[in-house]
Amino acid sequence: MIHQILKDKPTKLFVAFAAFFVANALIAECIGGKIFSLESFLGMKPSSFTLFGQSGLSFNLTCGVILWPLEFVLTDIVNEYYGPKAVRRISYIAVALISYAFVMFYFAIHLPGANFWLGSKQDQGVPDMQGAFNAIFGQGMWIIFGSLCAFLVSQIVDVTVFHRIKRATGDKWIWLRATGSTVISQFVDSFIVLFIAFKIGNNWSWQLVLAICIVNYTYKFTMAIVLTPLIYLMERMIERYLGHETAQKMKAAAMGAPVSDEPVVAG
Repeated sequence: MIHQILKDKPTKLFVAFAAFFVANALIAECIGGKIFSLESFLGMKPSSFTLFGQSGLSFNLTCGVILWPLEFVLTDIVNEYYGPKAVRRISYIAVALISYAFVMFYFAIHLPGANFWLGSKQDQGVPDMQGAFNAIFGQGMWIIFGSLCAFLVSQIVDVTVFHRIKRATGDKWIWLRATGSTVISQFVDSFIVLFIAFKIGNNWSWQLVLAICIVNYTYKFTMAIVLTPLIYLMERMIERYLGHETAQKMKAAAMGAPVSDEPVVAG
């Protein structure tokens, strides 16, 4: 039976999507503790602007935002070919595995470090490896909780908006349902994580929460537009891999439309 599954191209493609989706989300969470300057990365002088009365703002972003736009692109692709249930399933799996990873990080932090290891990087400017390890992997619990809640809710929003647009437009205007669902869900994601992690968890003012939210969302909105051609490229590659007939059957099934009883296996 496993050989039949491994020969089924739609199944193999879904396994690959699910694996990348979970891995990409976990990596984004792990590198999210580093803040970088987008302006410096682009060779520009860091800006300083004011929003909601908060001055001195610039595009200082968590490294996690580099990868999160890819999650929403992949969400739209899975939604297009496998439907909302598939998106919800891989989202739940991602949240479960990220939670498991952070439980393991917490456990590893509290294991006693070997004496030789604690000072093993002093010549590289790291006086205490235990402190460095804790700082990297010991993110605040409010940030972890907020990030997971934001991820799950934004995925559900993305799925819902995507299908409502597709029901109204059919197979036309891929850019509208992909980009439209992404820009809405990204705003939800940005607001929820900041609200939980910093309004509830650290008692930030509403003005500061909203200002940081707009700064983060500006980047995410821009990336949603920039990555729109990637949707078309991936659709072409998928149709070439599956075959046009199989791909169309999968799209119809994803929308809940009746399809032929003939198998969808494509070689």
